[in-house]
Amino acid sequence: MKTILITGGAGFIGSHVVREFVVKYPEYKILNLDALTYAGNLENLKDIESAKNYEFIKADITDQKHIQHIFETYQPDGVIHLAAESHVDRSITNPLEFVMTNVIGTVNLLNSAKSIWEGNYEGKRFHHVSTDEVYGTLGEEGFFLESTAYDPHSPYSASKASSDHFVRAYADTYGLPVVITNCSNNYGPNHFPEKLIPLCIHNILNNHPLPIYGDGKYTRDWLFVIDHAKAIDLVFHEGLNLEAYNVGGFNEWKNIDLVKELCRQMDQKLGREQGTSEQLITFVKDRPGHDLRYAIDATKINQELGWKPSVTFEEGLSITIDWFLSNKAWLENVTSGDYQHYYEKQYTAE
Repeated sequence: MKTILITGGAGFIGSHVVREFVVKYPEYKILNLDALTYAGNLENLKDIESAKNYEFIKADITDQKHIQHIFETYQPDGVIHLAAESHVDRSITNPLEFVMTNVIGTVNLLNSAKSIWEGNYEGKRFHHVSTDEVYGTLGEEGFFLESTAYDPHSPYSASKASSDHFVRAYADTYGLPVVITNCSNNYGPNHFPEKLIPLCIHNILNNHPLPIYGDGKYTRDWLFVIDHAKAIDLVFHEGLNLEAYNVGGFNEWKNIDLVKELCRQMDQKLGREQGTSEQLITFVKDRPGHDLRYAIDATKINQELGWKPSVTFEEGLSITIDWFLSNKAWLENVTSGDYQHYYEKQYTAE
């Protein structure tokens, strides 16, 4: 039985990756390692928490001794590393926290993997999940390629760029078998409501303002999170060592157009007169270092591994809204902070 350690598995993207592996590979032992900081939510995994091939481990990747103990105890054959501080606004307020988690935490995992594999790398893999923000910003044309030079503009993207460099350095210096994926903006079920789409869904439900930075013309490529989980599965199993793969949704939207489409669908689903939700749009002061446009060229993963998105953005957005409307209790637990008590209720009660 292979043992796969997934870090950040209680987070938004991580929980979908954990579910994908637990359900698809019953012959694997899946370890979900998460510190359960503000964005880690074990309620995301209620449906598989009793699976025989699943185990949750509460740990912080910045705790080197604890991480080393976990690696020595469980002897994982593979690591899928998603644990990260990921919100740009928070990185502007507290850069050091992002350095500790995204850089030091990643190096701790690399050191532990290197120590237990001891140069015997057959059947082993360290899959580092990164972001398109490491590439910086684009003008109105062009796309990020795997060969695009790094040019991070925020403390968050700088910390992720640094972690990418360390992963490559461990491959070059020690021969560690690594792959890297750089993804565009994710959206979908279970998304923590500080991010644009779930924030707007929550605010529309409560008739609160919909805050849009600057003029709303910032452009992002949007990737449905379940498609991303399937891409990670594919790269982890079939990607070539030392290679990077860009994962994008081929779905570029200006923020203002995205929010208007969200408003349109919400009005339709809630039985409101069209235009009602759009009246909640409020333009707010821009944030520092705001990149104009991200756009990923995902040709490599498509041509070499056969991956492509399964839904259009409009379809994925509809699925996402339906999930949030059907899971209002989850949304209320997250916005109230009650979700943070789930671990104590489920994992420490005798």
